Amino acid sequence: MGFWTAIVTISMVSKIIFFVVFPVIIILAVRSIRGGGPSQSREMADEETRMIQEIYQGLLKMEDRVEALETLLLEKERKEK
Repeated sequence: MGFWTAIVTISMVSKIIFFVVFPVIIILAVRSIRGGGPSQSREMADEETRMIQEIYQGLLKMEDRVEALETLLLEKERKEK
């Protein structure tokens, strides 16, 4: 496995972590801090939804940046060969 292949693999794994693991952890942390349960108010649910949407948008931007970096690295590797 080449160096750049390892970098691309690591970036793919990091995408999975950012899109699956972190949002779940953040949701659970917010609920535990606020004592979330069936009696949670509508305002709290709305704010939680807004926070999750902001996190999701940030992760989409990060994914775009990672893909751009991957493209640059792969192009550089092709030129070197």
